[in-house]
Formats: sequence, C-alpha cells, structure tokens
Amino acid sequence: MTADYLTSVRKQFEYYKQLGEKTFAQLPDDALFWQYNPESNSIATIVKHLWGNMLSRWTDFLTTDGEKEWRQREAEFDNDLLTRQAVLAKWTEGWNCLFSALDSLTEENWQTTVYIRNQGHSVVEAINRQLAHYPYHVGQIVFIGKMALDTKWASLSIPRGNSAGYNAEKFAQPRHDAHFTDEYLTPKPQ
Repeated sequence: MTADYLTSVRKQFEYYKQLGEKTFAQLPDDALFWQYNPESNSIATIVKHLWGNMLSRWTDFLTTDGEKEWRQREAEFDNDLLTRQAVLAKWTEGWNCLFSALDSLTEENWQTTVYIRNQGHSVVEAINRQLAHYPYHVGQIVFIGKMALDTKWASLSIPRGNSAGYNAEKFAQPRHDAHFTDEYLTPKPQ
C-alpha cells in the first residue's frame, strides 16, 4: 500500500462527490425527481442506487462480500425518495461509509483479498472498480442537471469558449506537483 495511492483515490472520490453536490445546489427540488422517460432514472434514483452500492461494497469492506445479502439492488431503482432531504441523506450516508472504509486501510490489511459476488479482488482492484463506477453515475447526475436547467446551468468545469484562457493561465505558472483535484477541492479565498 502506498499513502500516495490512497491520498489520490480519496481526492478523486471527493472530487466526484463535490460534482454531485454542485449539481444538487443548482437544481430546484422537482428537478431531482425528473425523468427523461419512464425507463430513465431520475437523479434521486441514481443517488439511491449509489447509496445501496456504497453501503454494500464498503460496509465491512475487508471481511464480508461486497454484495451483501441484505442489499436490495432492484429496490434501489424504485422512485420512493420524495424530498431533497431524503436524497441528500442517502448521498451523505453512502459517501461516509466509503470514506470510513478507506480510512480503515493500513499496511497490515492491504494484502487482504476482497470479494465482490464471490470474486476475489485485491484491495486496489476493489477500490478501482468503484472509482470507475461512481464517476459513471455522477456523470449521469451532472448530465441530467444540465438538461433540467438548460441555459441556466453553471458549468462545473471549463466553460465553453474559455479553454484557451484557462490553459494560458496554467502554462503561465511554473511546473509543480499537484493533484488535479486540488484546485477544485481547496476552498477559494473570498
């Protein structure tokens, strides 16, 4: 295990968590429950699925299968979250479970085989699996938010037409080591 890997992974998870939260902050309550069509998931449904996956994967991460017997995956796609508060509570509970599991990793338990649906993973593989899964769904959340707000959407990255200026600013600085998320996760002075 390297501390650098865990630091990087944590920052990346925090970054995607923040993208979701910046999307929620822009949306009126009803947009959290909007569906493009009956076969599409709302933001609330995606949050509920992430919550179910996170609790299943990260509860007793090193000692029990990541697909818990108590998980009701199909029910995660039922549209039964009815308030912003309920959506945000699930969001927070899921991420807290993930970060608690990451914080429990040590040199002593790093070589543990982690099982997901009875398939063995190294700790790195299990983390990377979720590091691919969660941004996939956060991207869906952001896209639905953009559709719901249309021209009122405030970009969460480099707005259209600003790439040249953004790159000029970056290349005007001396080379330095930094994680790509640092500028997004560090609070801006006011």
